[in-house]
Amino acid sequence: MASRGLGSRFGYMVARLKVIDLPSVIERAREVSTQFHKWTPAVVVDMFWQATFHQVGFQDYVDYDFAILNRRERRTMMTHPHSNKYSYTFDDPEYRGIFYDKWEFDRVFSEFLGRDWMMVTDDNVDELRAFGEAHPVLITKKQAGRSGAAINRYYATEIEDWADFHAQLRERGELLIEENIVQHPDVAAVCAGTVNSTRVAAFFDGQKTHILAIAQKFGRGQVADQMDFGGFYTMLDPETGASLGDGYDSHGHVHKLHPDSGYPIADFQLPMFDEVIAFVDKVARHVPQVKYVGWDIAVTPDGPVLIEGNWATGVYENKPSVLGIRTGHRPRYQKAMGF
Repeated sequence: MASRGLGSRFGYMVARLKVIDLPSVIERAREVSTQFHKWTPAVVVDMFWQATFHQVGFQDYVDYDFAILNRRERRTMMTHPHSNKYSYTFDDPEYRGIFYDKWEFDRVFSEFLGRDWMMVTDDNVDELRAFGEAHPVLITKKQAGRSGAAINRYYATEIEDWADFHAQLRERGELLIEENIVQHPDVAAVCAGTVNSTRVAAFFDGQKTHILAIAQKFGRGQVADQMDFGGFYTMLDPETGASLGDGYDSHGHVHKLHPDSGYPIADFQLPMFDEVIAFVDKVARHVPQVKYVGWDIAVTPDGPVLIEGNWATGVYENKPSVLGIRTGHRPRYQKAMGF
């Protein structure tokens, strides 16, 4: 039995070799080699070994410094393949669509949004104009999209022809309009031009909501704080909400200070932390059929509000070379989920 299992794993690895972007993997391996003074061919072999036998994505290997971790430390890191497995195990397919569809998400979770919103229809130009007069910064969302690609920001003072603006929104599929979130001054002090969201990975077991990991994302003044927009993140202590160290991203950038404000990332403390945890417990119970979710929360002066929920959530994890922490959050996942 064991030998057949091993053979199937090697067969999987051979199949992967036929379809992956090998030059990209080698480029990643070279980056690792340069950073940690490792032999590039050995890094490539190790990357494939970890992917085949331990469900470690190639980018996970780079992001979480697997090259310098021992076997025990590696097994504490949450990776994207493991996270995806848990998502498909615990999130009911009949309800996943709520989290894919940004329009449906606002409808279902409206009581937790803490802001006005509306839908653009065929003939509601006047409603759109009134919304813009009440809320001078407009956030529009397409029905689907990841990494901030479906989100845009407009300023009402720059809109001269509301009928034309309405028609353009319909043509582009930007039919959901939201009031812009005003964030807590302690969060705005890091980056005022972007709503800096807190990603809380949580698991609701039917009775209790387990906090698995918390990442604080910071933007660069763009409409979204995603890395595709120049953003980065640091991990927060899941018990206190205090930053665990400097900021980093998946492009090799490390930020001791925020590039625009000069704020020291390691000094950040999430305001209203207890309120955030209590809030996540409430939203996690709202659609209990989807148990494992990455919740994006914004903290306002009046408390936390919900930005969105992500089923099949991306992974945010400790980076040992930046934080000085050589273990990850996977044990918290295993304890909560019973693996």
